[in-house]
Amino acid sequence: MPAAPLEDLQSRLHYAFNDLRLLAQALTHRSHSADHNERLEFLGDSVLNLAVAHMLFEALGELPEGDLSRVRAQLVRQDSLHGLALDLGLPSLLRLGEGELRSGGQRRPSILADALEAVIGAVYLDGGFGAADALVRRLFDRVEISPALSAAAKDAKTALQEWLQGRKMPLPQYDVVQVLGAAHRQTFEVACTVAQLALRALGQGASRRAAEQAAAAAMLEALRSSSKA
Repeated sequence: MPAAPLEDLQSRLHYAFNDLRLLAQALTHRSHSADHNERLEFLGDSVLNLAVAHMLFEALGELPEGDLSRVRAQLVRQDSLHGLALDLGLPSLLRLGEGELRSGGQRRPSILADALEAVIGAVYLDGGFGAADALVRRLFDRVEISPALSAAAKDAKTALQEWLQGRKMPLPQYDVVQVLGAAHRQTFEVACTVAQLALRALGQGASRRAAEQAAAAAMLEALRSSSKA
């Protein structure tokens, strides 16, 4: 990979690599070569979770563990990391195989989120936890860390369950409707049903759990919209 784009990325990261090969590897998808970023992604995921947990412990130390866990999950979810990766300009820097390029891999949220975690892992290997922790804090600098995040971070299934229980209704039922795609890249479609209200909502995701969350979110939106009508 040419040095100039990596120099620009280092400026945006506010971190200069001692070993630039780590950064190049972090941007390399498995479809491109054997020297890909999956091991760095594995490492970066753990570093990211620790750095965010550290940040939340300092800012929201009065919250119980469950609330802190929900806030962390909200901050490190794929959608959040995808947005951060776009802000850093990662799409144009990814090294992908021809098939992934043709199918729009440069803009795929999962690939970009994984690449960002790999970059964090690369910074950790190159400069230690202090450097990686500083990077994570810069990435989330625009996020206002406040107790209000706890309520916003509640996952859709939990929020739906509490909505129904608050109205003395039974819990929803989740059923897999279909599984699409090849075994290594499946998309699950799940139906969320609230029998007492005769309502059904669908959601899709890369795992059954993600699809259930999407279906619960769709059901919540339908319930909230109907209550405003």
